[in-house]
Amino acid sequence: MTGPAEREALYDALAYVGKALSNGKRLELLAQGERSVEALAQAADIRFTSVSAHLQVLKQAGVVTTRREGARSHSGLAGDDVATLFELLQQVARGHLAEAEHARAACLGPADTVPLTRQQLLDRMDSTNIHILDVRPIQEYTAGHIPGARSLPLDELERRIDELLQGTELIAYGRSANCGLAHDAVCLLTTHGHHALRLADGFLEWRVARLPIESGTNRAAHPAREADC
Repeated sequence: MTGPAEREALYDALAYVGKALSNGKRLELLAQGERSVEALAQAADIRFTSVSAHLQVLKQAGVVTTRREGARSHSGLAGDDVATLFELLQQVARGHLAEAEHARAACLGPADTVPLTRQQLLDRMDSTNIHILDVRPIQEYTAGHIPGARSLPLDELERRIDELLQGTELIAYGRSANCGLAHDAVCLLTTHGHHALRLADGFLEWRVARLPIESGTNRAAHPAREADC
């Protein structure tokens, strides 16, 4: 028969995961996707030693795993269940805490780009007249991306914009519904005369919905402008 000590141990274990997530910087690291410690430190603007300490806490709680690639280690979410937990945390915060939604709106900027739902994107994926652009950093794209998407990181977009054909529909996506990368990409693309939309959420929600995912660079599936012609 279960006694008080066993129940307390169970709820303490559950609380341990919550405690690991109860830090804004750690949540920001989770939002970056799988990346090296150095890349995480740069993306989140945190010192390398602090990133390592935060990742250690997250690893001990079982929500982050690390793999080696040469001399570097790469950290990412431990599984789809962690991705689901992370998405639900965001939904609860936005739905029940007014400050969270206000902060999100301020972070993303004006709602002046056209959003596309996941179902609308799925309905259009067989069209030859659309190009899906993953505007996250290349490391995150390589770890996992929407099938058929082409990697075009936001910080490279302006200098590579001539690779994109006019007259096609461009659909950009970023990390999640809280990520402004796709919004910024669409603003830049429309300024240069392209017809561009953004996925209303992002790769996190795509993963949580158990939709198909590709990994690697798969360059043959993401041709440059010459091959498109």
